[in-house]
Order: sequence, then structure tokens, then C-alpha cells
Amino acid sequence: MSATGEQYVVDEHGNRVAVILPLQEYEQLQEDLHDLAVVAERRNEPTVGSENSGSDTSSNGGGVRDSRKGECRERYRSIAA
Repeated sequence: MSATGEQYVVDEHGNRVAVILPLQEYEQLQEDLHDLAVVAERRNEPTVGSENSGSDTSSNGGGVRDSRKGECRERYRSIAA
């Protein structure tokens, strides 16, 4: 088992064919994947600055906020571009 907890399933030749992840890590990956899909979907929408958003985003640089968690999605912009 590695430091992050994943385990590999191998075939008869020793080739990795599947991975077993801790449930919490899997759920985090699913959430990240969803967030990236939302960013890609909204790629061409104009961003809303903190003066127009109705909430204080000045602490995170005025980035676009994820409505589900209220977390800044600024870090995903470079990936989706």
C-alpha cells in the first residue's frame, strides 16, 4: 500500500489493471471532477467581481465561488483554459 492508501489489482503478468482507493479519497476525486466539469461548462461566462456578487470574496482575490461549497474555484481556471 502506498502512502496515500491506494492499492493496485494486478493481472497474472503483474500489470496494474485496477486501483482501490479509500472511500474519502474517491469521494474527493468525484467532487473535484464535478467542479472541473462545472468550470469547463461555464468557461465562456463572464466572471463576477466582489462588488457585484453580493458576498465578500475579497479574502480570496475575488475569484468565482462554487455555489455548492462556497469554495473559490480560481485554481481550476488555468486547468479549464
